[in-house]
Amino acid sequence: MGHHLVVEAAREVRGGLELVPVSFGQACAFVAGVHRHLRPPIGHKFSVGAAIEGVLVGVAIVGRPVARHYDTGRVLEVTRLATDGTPNACSLLYGAAWRAGRALGYQRMITYTRDDEDGASLRASGWEPVAVRAPRGGWSCPSRPRSNDAVERVGRTLWQAPGCLEGRLPGWIDESN
Repeated sequence: MGHHLVVEAAREVRGGLELVPVSFGQACAFVAGVHRHLRPPIGHKFSVGAAIEGVLVGVAIVGRPVARHYDTGRVLEVTRLATDGTPNACSLLYGAAWRAGRALGYQRMITYTRDDEDGASLRASGWEPVAVRAPRGGWSCPSRPRSNDAVERVGRTLWQAPGCLEGRLPGWIDESN
């Protein structure tokens, strides 16, 4: 499944992979086509793609942190990362997302992996696990009823990008202890 993309000013990084700019629409279409368990997000701050010979093989969508406690105005979250399985695409995208975020003045970048994911691409990019989150029963409550997806009932690990400012974010709770 190739997603064709016109690449004008891409920079070759390694193994034929190139970082390419992608629109939010292009990134969402890619996520909708290949992501294993999540739909595309509602919005973003920016997105970046990985391509080989002009064919999109992965995307990272970066936005505001989903957890309001982390939304300080200086923190970003990789809300979706999806590839077609091309080797090194994930780590390339995580690294590029953080470099772009820092260049824009952000001080920290976070993301989550599910319990059934090992985080190898994050480790390869220098990210570190900072907290473990237990599975949620769902987001629905009497004051705001919502449908509960089975996706929410999975434990997660919270990661942060290398070189983030020291200290904890407001509401940072390390549940791994």
